[in-house]
This record gives sequence, structure tokens and C-alpha cells, in this order.
Amino acid sequence: MIKNSAPLRKPWPARSELNNGNENNENRRSTAISNEAAIANDSEVNDRASMSPAEAWAQLQRGNERFITGGAQHPRQDADRRAELAHTQHPFAAVFCCSDSRLAVEIIFDLGIGDAFVIRNAGQVATSSAIGSIEYAVGILAVPVLIVLSHDECGAVHAAIQSQRPDAAALPPHIADLIAPIIPAVRSAAKVHEGGTVDVDLIDPAEAGREHMRNTIAQLLEQSEMISAAVAAGTLAIVGGNYRLQEGKVAADVTVGVL
Repeated sequence: MIKNSAPLRKPWPARSELNNGNENNENRRSTAISNEAAIANDSEVNDRASMSPAEAWAQLQRGNERFITGGAQHPRQDADRRAELAHTQHPFAAVFCCSDSRLAVEIIFDLGIGDAFVIRNAGQVATSSAIGSIEYAVGILAVPVLIVLSHDECGAVHAAIQSQRPDAAALPPHIADLIAPIIPAVRSAAKVHEGGTVDVDLIDPAEAGREHMRNTIAQLLEQSEMISAAVAAGTLAIVGGNYRLQEGKVAADVTVGVL
């Protein structure tokens, strides 16, 4: 399902070595959005079969810039597009993000029907079903880029933080199970060792959310042979980003693979 994949190896850096993408990706982003002709061409159906990870990421950045500036094109959302995709799909990106109602992928990236394969759950937790869905996007649909997207003011992150209070009320069991993978990021943001006491009032929720997003990327690479092999083969790149609700901006935080 992944063509020309290299023998499986760990193609990702250690958690402490994940690229800090803020400066480099901001430079790429500025270059991409300065090309007005390319922005206009986003309203056309691109040749997704030959789209590289860098090209796919650049198209997402251009769409986000249009959303930020109020110039959204709302491309590929008409009856002809519906008919074109009635029996097939060829998305150029997969996005794994939170279920938060304010995080509407097709809107914030100014996309059309069939452009993105979207996987969502509260807190973008790497559950078995989420990983399987991402593997479908990578192995069957051959998307060249995967965006793992956190956001500020995340309810799941807030619940994970509050669960660390000594007097915290018990959560409903399914919610407790869902947020459990976020707690290591909360404790890391609090800078406490295992077994230490967390002062939740000193935790920066935004930093806890970003740390959880980085942990999620590491989990995807460690738990999915298909995803890690696609990164090793250069057919997939992963961008970890944070969506800023007030600004509408997707800010890249880490990248894995070639962009």
C-alpha cells in the first residue's frame, strides 16, 4: 500500500529532538503566501497523485492565510464537485485534530469537498480507531501530509489538568479513559516527576496542549509501522501545529519528514 517504502526503521527523532518548527516553518509560510498566483490556483483541482508533502503543506498554509485575512474562496463546494466525488476520493491531506466545535478543518484551511481526510476526537488522542483511520489515509488514500492539530482553550486538556487536583471529582469513566493519555503532557508542563504533586494553578494550558500534540506524533510513529515507513520513504511528512482560536492561525510547532 506504500510504494517504494524503505525497510522499517525508526525514522523519527527522539522526543527531545523533534524539530522546533516555529522559525523555519514561518519562513516557508511567508514564502508560500507571497505567491498570489499559487493562491489563485488553489481554486482548481490539483494533480494530487503527484503532490509532494511540501506542496500539500504549502496549499494548506495558503488556505489558512485566506481564512485569516477574510479572503476565503470556499473552493470545490458546488454540485459539480459533489458529482465528481460520488464514487471516489483523492484528499491531499489528512488532519488529526480535536472534536472542538471551533476547529472546523475545511473552514480554517479554506478547503473543499474531498480535499482533507479528517480524524477527530476530544483532545486528538491517539486511540486505536484514530490510528487505524490515519493508516487508511496514508496507506490507501496515499495522502502526502498529515497534520496533527492542537488548539488553545481545549476542554480535554483543561479536564486533564483539573483531574490532577487532590480534591478532583471523579470523571465519567469514558471521559477519564479518553483524557488519560493527556495527563503525561500535563505533568511535563508542570515540570514534576512521576509521583510528584502537581500545582494545577501554575500550569500553562497552552504548553500542556502543545506537549500533548508532540507526544501524539511520537505515539503515531511508535505504534504504526505503516505511518513510520511512509515517513522513512519520504512519501509522508507530519506537521504538528497549534490553532489559535482568536487569530484563526495554524502555527507549525514541529515537523517530521521532508518538507
